[in-house]
Amino acid sequence: MKGITFIKDETHNKRFVQIDLDQLEKHQNKVEDLLDAIIAESRKDDEEISWEDVKKQLKAAGKL
Repeated sequence: MKGITFIKDETHNKRFVQIDLDQLEKHQNKVEDLLDAIIAESRKDDEEISWEDVKKQLKAAGKL
């Protein structure tokens, strides 16, 4: 597919994908949505922090 390059490791297994967003301009939103979903899935087991704790941390850091 034009605008998509698969990068292989030394054992010739596909390891990375390089996306030229300029080439995929008409699909850019779909690509960004896909990346958002991948990031969300990768973080599903992360520790959850309550909104109250986040506000306390931001206030302590002088950012709120």
